Amino acid sequence: MINKTDTQSSSRRLISITDNCFVNAPFERLEKDLLALFISHRIRPEIGLEGDFLWDTPKRDFLAIAGQLQKHNLRCTLHAPFHDLVPGGFDRQMVNKSREKLKTAFSLIPIFNPVSIVCHLGFEDNKHLSDIDRWLEVSHATWSELIPIAAENETMVMFENTYESSPAIHKLLLSTLCKDYENIGFCLDTGHTMAFAGTGWQPWFEELSPWLGHLHLHDNDGSSDQHLAVGSGNFEFTALFKQLRQKKIKPIITLEPHSEEDLWLSLKNIEELNLFP
Repeated sequence: MINKTDTQSSSRRLISITDNCFVNAPFERLEKDLLALFISHRIRPEIGLEGDFLWDTPKRDFLAIAGQLQKHNLRCTLHAPFHDLVPGGFDRQMVNKSREKLKTAFSLIPIFNPVSIVCHLGFEDNKHLSDIDRWLEVSHATWSELIPIAAENETMVMFENTYESSPAIHKLLLSTLCKDYENIGFCLDTGHTMAFAGTGWQPWFEELSPWLGHLHLHDNDGSSDQHLAVGSGNFEFTALFKQLRQKKIKPIITLEPHSEEDLWLSLKNIEELNLFP
């Protein structure tokens, strides 16, 4: 994601921003070509655990990456897998397989010591809304096996909005889980509020601000999940951060660009908009 030709002066100028956020980085890309660049520019990764590699990558490979991050004093966050998973699904075998993969991801928490691990609900209105009580019961059972693993390592479990059309389902799950667990919260994904929910960020902020502990920052024009640079689409970043300051909410922040150009543009725009303290 980082252009090798960028000067050291640019990195120094933006280090106050990168010290206050994480940047998405698939684990396979860290192994392949991103680790040295993240280390040299002191970029803290949010390590994506999506894909088949999670089934068969040996523990020593994870230990090697974690060791390098720790050696260079770079904290991280984790992003749990979510494609094809149904943590609150209605098919017993599919739910069991989903739990197996999620448990594999959570088993990496003691290795990486992440600040947080971001998870998806896997909720879809057309599949689950007709039997919401059943969905909630299965979901609660799934996450109740995993949240204590994170708690033992002082890691927050953050539930991100994805395809959900309103904040209601997150509020339902969080309200239920918070009776038993303190290390849970909401991850507001700025791009998803426009691309999938089509609501903008305000309803999510109003309903879920008591749990708001993580932000995923990227932009789009509302037509699709484009993962553009912050400030390159229609999202109201200045208004969101004004509300955060007024309510004295200081969430973990992750940038989610899908190109190296958009990473640097995000950092530039964040600086110009004076979003971070």
